[in-house]
Amino acid sequence: MEIELSEFEVAEDMQIDGLKIVQDTRLYRFTSDSVLLSKFAKARSGEKVADFCAGSGVVAYHFYALHRHTKKNLRFSLFEMQKSLADLSLKTAKLNDFDCFETVNCRLQDIPKRYREQFSLVLCNPPYERGGLENDDYEKAICRKEITINLAEIAKAAAFALKFGGRINLVHRADRLAEICYTFKSVNIEIKKIQFVVGGKDEKPYLVLVEGVKGGKPATEILPTIVN
Repeated sequence: MEIELSEFEVAEDMQIDGLKIVQDTRLYRFTSDSVLLSKFAKARSGEKVADFCAGSGVVAYHFYALHRHTKKNLRFSLFEMQKSLADLSLKTAKLNDFDCFETVNCRLQDIPKRYREQFSLVLCNPPYERGGLENDDYEKAICRKEITINLAEIAKAAAFALKFGGRINLVHRADRLAEICYTFKSVNIEIKKIQFVVGGKDEKPYLVLVEGVKGGKPATEILPTIVN
């Protein structure tokens, strides 16, 4: 479907089936973290998926692009507090003729009650740097830094939105793994899978991908490290 792009908007190739994602060159644009997360998460037919801190929606759209031919009846709700980014995700859905996406423009702390225990999967690439604004543009800074939301609030939102047995797939800083594990455990989400990401051979991990299960039993699988 044809859509009208503003002066600063571009339709970038997702590198899958000719699909496009709409980005604004003035706003926060996705990084490789988002693609790593969409590839780490596994899909099941009939999933109802939430994308937390969705931005322009790249995690959910890339995840759907990877699985749409093999997994049926996937549906997505994209939660993003910045209206400018939420509007971009709406344009992406229209551009690609995707009818299984909705965008919810709200803070994760304020998820409407109708979404309580509605999802079998949550995807989340959150802001995970500590620190203030410094010299950063506010709209970009809050996508990277824990200014408007922190890890504990994300865990609480996931526990609210997930069904019992539902999963959250998260990408975060590797040096915050212990905090991730105890924070999610405090809301009855057990970390079940861990995969580190390194920039090169013999380097220390800089990212970690995790999967947590609401109501899961203690037992964690460590997957092979990714060299990115």
